[in-house]
Amino acid sequence: MANATLSLSEQTCPINLVGETGQAVQISIHPPSQYICANCERILPDWKSQPDLWVVIVLQQSRYQLVRRTTATELEKERLREKFMRFGCDLAFKLQDHGYLTDLIDPCTGYPLLSHPGEIPHNDTAVVQALLNYPVLKNKCRVLIHPLWGAAVYPSILISVAPPKVIATFTKEIAPLHGWN
Repeated sequence: MANATLSLSEQTCPINLVGETGQAVQISIHPPSQYICANCERILPDWKSQPDLWVVIVLQQSRYQLVRRTTATELEKERLREKFMRFGCDLAFKLQDHGYLTDLIDPCTGYPLLSHPGEIPHNDTAVVQALLNYPVLKNKCRVLIHPLWGAAVYPSILISVAPPKVIATFTKEIAPLHGWN
């Protein structure tokens, strides 16, 4: 797989949105991390030799700091996972309808939702740490630390061969359908 870089015409600023409950949502598009480049066929075995992959990072602000495992934080994580899965499926299907291989990673399992699971799971937190350089708190599970939200952040990943401009355009069309404006 070629090491993709963003040209000036393809660079996209983060898409900053606000959800129905008032929590922020940040979406950004990046070339793949070294881990994804090195392990793409082990994560997405259906994707043979895709030269230009793009990683869509979806960060949702949580109502709670996700450091401790409590009933409230587990319910919140499930709510945010469901929100991402609905949005991610709509975005993935729209990109696929336009001929772009796309999949979303289930944040709970680390495996692709629309492709066969690979030998190894994807690690959303590690990829966000690598691409955005956000620190990670290592306790029972790895917790991302957002510069503004602290540990009140739920990361999710979508991977596509679509150009960043196409991903950004479709993201901006689909986000309001999910209460993200």
